[in-house]
Amino acid sequence: MSMQSGLVSSTSQLRAYAPTTDVSVAAPAPLLEVARAQPVTAPRNLRTEPGPIRFIIIALAIIFLSVFVVLPLVVVFASAFSKGIMAYFAALAEPEAMAAIKLTLLIAAISVTLNLVFGVIAAWAISKFEFTGKTFLITLIDLPFSVSPVISGLVFVLLFGAQGFFGTWLQAHNVHILFAVPGIALATIFVTFPFVARALIPLMQEQGTQEEEAAISLGASGLQTFFRVTLPNIKWGLLYGVLLCNARAMGEFGAVSVVSGHIRGETNTMPLLVEILYNEYQFVASFAIASLLAMLALITLVVKTILERRLDEAEVSDGD
Repeated sequence: MSMQSGLVSSTSQLRAYAPTTDVSVAAPAPLLEVARAQPVTAPRNLRTEPGPIRFIIIALAIIFLSVFVVLPLVVVFASAFSKGIMAYFAALAEPEAMAAIKLTLLIAAISVTLNLVFGVIAAWAISKFEFTGKTFLITLIDLPFSVSPVISGLVFVLLFGAQGFFGTWLQAHNVHILFAVPGIALATIFVTFPFVARALIPLMQEQGTQEEEAAISLGASGLQTFFRVTLPNIKWGLLYGVLLCNARAMGEFGAVSVVSGHIRGETNTMPLLVEILYNEYQFVASFAIASLLAMLALITLVVKTILERRLDEAEVSDGD
């Protein structure tokens, strides 16, 4: 009772010395009515720009793409058909052009097949296992992205050329690497081998190892686990990497130019033949071959878009 009486007396003293003005935090009634009458506005979207700003940004993007992407493609096709469709197909039917097309397809098939096997194995090892040297392996996979293709071609010249490290042995056994199909294939494989692995590594890391572990615990072998569990999960990413690898293999110029020797009808791929024909003022033939490469690029772009959509759908379904 004494404590309660003390609190009451203290409270009465504080009220005696308090100012006479009303310090209540409650807002006056008129202000509350005005606040209730005002409509509640949605928060402003900070990414929304005024109409003129958006128009200028979109117009600049369209102009840039038109000048640096669309216009060159239009010029290539217009120059290729400048003398008519018969001249176009006649240029493609030349023995030298047919040899370049066949060699390009052969090199692309070799490099894509080998990079497919290497990419799957590398992605499997990096994403599913922990081992010493894993970071170093990833660095090696990324190496062709940072090395100029011309330098990579020069490396093969220093290895397999007449004065190279293996040159004497190769000449003694009559083995031809440079200025032949093997050298072109090696140079193309070097510049394209990151694509499949780099397309698969993040995808397989995101998927984890739970499904593979479950399959093995149920008695599945390693190959059964790969073909029935892992491969169906990575099929779209695998096709995406193969597509990019094939596009780079068909369009590679720098490394192939160093190791090919430019032997007409034998070691000239399509990009090399385009340069040779253009330097010889055979513009229709040059742009006809270039138009084939451009069509391959457009087809690659369409397929790439479809595969990216498939990948997004697969990620959404996995998340659900």
